[in-house]
Amino acid sequence: MSARYAIYYAPDPASELWRKGSAWLGRDADTGMVRDQPVPRGFTAEAFAAMTADPRRYGFHGTLKAPFALADGATEQALLDCAARFAAGQTPFSAAIAPQILGRFVAFRLVDSCPAMLELHTRCVEHFEPFRKPLSDTDIARRRQSALSPEQDARLLKWGYPHVLEGFRFHMTLSGSIADETERAAIHAVACARFGAEPQDHCFDSISVFHQPNSASPFTIIGRFGFGQSQS
Repeated sequence: MSARYAIYYAPDPASELWRKGSAWLGRDADTGMVRDQPVPRGFTAEAFAAMTADPRRYGFHGTLKAPFALADGATEQALLDCAARFAAGQTPFSAAIAPQILGRFVAFRLVDSCPAMLELHTRCVEHFEPFRKPLSDTDIARRRQSALSPEQDARLLKWGYPHVLEGFRFHMTLSGSIADETERAAIHAVACARFGAEPQDHCFDSISVFHQPNSASPFTIIGRFGFGQSQS
């Protein structure tokens, strides 16, 4: 697999939320360094590491435009320059988030609907589309193994990912897929204890470009751009 890029939201690396989220996952996607995971009571270090293995590869983030290979003729520097210009034209906004269960996963989610987040996501999907290399037939077939709805399949073909626009649900993942309901509830309870169960206002004021050099490597941040800031 060739290198991939993604447009994510990531909290400020100096913030408590970023430090806690990175420690929870066992890796800091800003520095690329492994973090010691505080193992919750009732779990072994091995079991907790396995439960967080998938999100650990991606880093603590919320997806705005899903991972993509660069289109022919596009360059990493052009993508970074575009992200800087894009962020300079955006306005920060606040929304309440809290650890919640999302299907088989545990993640930070928005507590209420947030038009500003949906608008930011929509802009990212559309604005960075020229940088996305079209999916191969193999990629499409792999995605279709998830039994997509007709609407999801149409979005997959148009945007390279099924869970966009009308299908978008902002979340910052804290676990991999956990089939056992009791185990999932236990991880959610631990997340609430670790991060706080009550909704907390969070300021969304940046986007980040993440990079994965190959399929064996994790994603790391290669550019973080504050909203409304000149990138001169």
